[in-house]
Amino acid sequence: MIWKCTDKIIEYGKKPLIMGIVNVTPDSFSDGGEHFNPQDAVDYALQLVRDGADILDFGAQSTRPGYTQISPIEEMDRLEPVISKVRALTDVPISIDTFYPVVALNTIEWGANIINDVSGVINEKMADVVRDNGAGWIIMHNGAGGVNEVRDFFISSAKRCEELGIDKSQLCFDMGIGFGKDRKQDLSLISSVSDYKLPGYPLLLGTSRKRVIGEYGGESEPKNRDYGNVSADTVAVLGGADIIRMHNVKAEKQGVYFAYAVKNARE
Repeated sequence: MIWKCTDKIIEYGKKPLIMGIVNVTPDSFSDGGEHFNPQDAVDYALQLVRDGADILDFGAQSTRPGYTQISPIEEMDRLEPVISKVRALTDVPISIDTFYPVVALNTIEWGANIINDVSGVINEKMADVVRDNGAGWIIMHNGAGGVNEVRDFFISSAKRCEELGIDKSQLCFDMGIGFGKDRKQDLSLISSVSDYKLPGYPLLLGTSRKRVIGEYGGESEPKNRDYGNVSADTVAVLGGADIIRMHNVKAEKQGVYFAYAVKNARE
């Protein structure tokens, strides 16, 4: 199965894909400030590729609880020196975590391939950018809800994108762990991937170091939650998740690959 992302054709379904997180922010909940300097962000991104990342996901605006929203201009100022340089140094697909259509458009021009949109709505201006550039679009459920609500959102979003002229092969869905949901809803979604995964669309899991891992794993410090994440990843991969978004690529990928081996062994 393929996911079309500008000039990149990403195969999924053979094994889980690893999406490495690069936060170009001073205030992200897990690693804010560590890669805010553009060269530090570039170096870190290339290290994630060496560690095994199949996709790089760059965010210049924190979406942690209580975050302060920055403007599209500031977001682009943070991203431009990073994206342009990373694109010149690696062919790995680049994803941009943004809900601003103008940021999406400019970063695609700098070499990005995927728009990771956490807004939870089908913004027609964003749809225009995605359609006109053939970009991949990660559409996330943002708000309270369980399995039925998430599945209904995925179905209605796919239909709306078709109406807007976007090929289904450009779409990927994300259940939105931690976005407007309580921890029990998060847990239910992680454990029930097969109940709402739509055939013909890749599904992304993004639980890395989030509150649900801390609450049920008994760890208050986000940077120390990677072990809990391996467990969440395992459950999701067994349920059919195609892409796992993570901070600690080098360590966490072991759990993802082993879970996939177990899944194959029982099929």
